[in-house]
Amino acid sequence: MIFLGLIVVLAAIAAAVVVVLDNSGDAQLTAFGDEIPGITDQWHVFMAGAVVAIVFMVGVMIVALGLKRALGMRRELRDLRDEHEESLQTLEMERRKLQQALAQARRGMDDQPSVPAQRVAPN
Repeated sequence: MIFLGLIVVLAAIAAAVVVVLDNSGDAQLTAFGDEIPGITDQWHVFMAGAVVAIVFMVGVMIVALGLKRALGMRRELRDLRDEHEESLQTLEMERRKLQQALAQARRGMDDQPSVPAQRVAPN
């Protein structure tokens, strides 16, 4: 999207430069060495310039929207990475606590005398 916008902006700039440099008459509009048909009055030249300006602004808007979208995606990716990192840290702390609790439970079982289980006869 950014690339397309830059192409449109560059095309508008090139068209404007060609129109300005190639026009020497009062109401004649030439581009790339050829006369543009239908341009006979000065207001036609003005309208052609307005069209070029509109195309230029559309290109700038496309570039701006593309940059905004790219920055938003980067920000969201960074936030997701941070959230993932926090989740991993939380899970690691929980795993350590469970390992400590398991170790304490095993130590507690070692301290108790081992008594064989007794079976109770059914009546």
